[in-house]
Amino acid sequence: MARPLSILHLHSTFDLGGKEARAVRLMNAFGDRARHVIVSAMPDRMGARARIQKGVRYEIAQDAPPLTGRPSVARYEAIARYMRGFDLVLTYNWGAIDGVMAKRVFGRGTPPVVHHEDGFNEDEANGLKRERNLYRRLALGAAAALVVPSRALETIALETWKQPRARVHRIANGIATALYAGKPDAKAIPGFVRDERELVIGSVAGLRAVKDLPLLVRAVGGLSARFRLVIVGEGPERAAIEQAALAMGIDDRLVLPGFLERPYHFIGHFDLLALSSRSEQAPIAVLEAMAAGLPIVSPRLGDIPDMVAPENLPFLPEHRSELHLRDMMQALAGDREGRRRIGAANQAKARAEYDEGAMIARYTALYADAVGRPGCLD
Repeated sequence: MARPLSILHLHSTFDLGGKEARAVRLMNAFGDRARHVIVSAMPDRMGARARIQKGVRYEIAQDAPPLTGRPSVARYEAIARYMRGFDLVLTYNWGAIDGVMAKRVFGRGTPPVVHHEDGFNEDEANGLKRERNLYRRLALGAAAALVVPSRALETIALETWKQPRARVHRIANGIATALYAGKPDAKAIPGFVRDERELVIGSVAGLRAVKDLPLLVRAVGGLSARFRLVIVGEGPERAAIEQAALAMGIDDRLVLPGFLERPYHFIGHFDLLALSSRSEQAPIAVLEAMAAGLPIVSPRLGDIPDMVAPENLPFLPEHRSELHLRDMMQALAGDREGRRRIGAANQAKARAEYDEGAMIARYTALYADAVGRPGCLD
């Protein structure tokens, strides 16, 4: 057997979000053909670790140099020195961009770096920062490849960050669509019991400001239908969400179970998935809801209009406001057959275009090509 590929992962955080779930899924797929060291810029945010399967060889770095801080030649040199012990370095989002800059400044003897950009935090949700764009443009010139999941990010990479077409790879996110076909677990959502007389509106997101979940609460609060709002996730905006529900007089209809593992156990309880974000690219939650046969209500952000089936497009309002979201949900609330028809179309598209098999194959080939060892991860 060939020597396993030694991979260093530099994460902005290793909590279980979209990019972390994908990274772990790839680690699991590579099995004993790779060994991994994981660094998080936020060392206390390691929730994705629980998803790594037994038998996958990995460790959490204890002695890595910091990924964040003021630009520093000494820090870049320390990061580059650390990277030299690996065959491949994978960096994720703005919080790990200094790993790419270390490659740029002290590249001699360092392994190839593949950078991944999945979206933007609250501080860039309404527009990218000029100084960060310049920094990205300079740093990314040293990357062997830049991977993005959406057309919107691909355009930014090419036109704003001025990356060569040959180095930019758009790889759509994928999920194990077959897992979402079964019935949900009746006890999967703590504090929730399904009532068939209610419209169950679900959202799966980190409780962060960029998701603007208080707006969703206000939108749902204007519905005339009988409903329950279930928001699955954890984060600093929990109190703001609860306050918005209290102000709307719907606090008894809001369920906040926190972060839940394995969405295929619970997402089928929803009648529709609703998003209210300020910024999105290609949300995995949308794919999960599609695979479960749900309609989507969301502002027209990122690749969401391309992701959903044509039948779902009328329920993606152009303007992000509580009134527009409310009207879309109200229309679906009274149309059970319409929800079924749209959900079936979404499910068919998810199975045809977003199953994880194609995604894993493309990442496998890209990483192997980056190190000049084709087939080493197959």
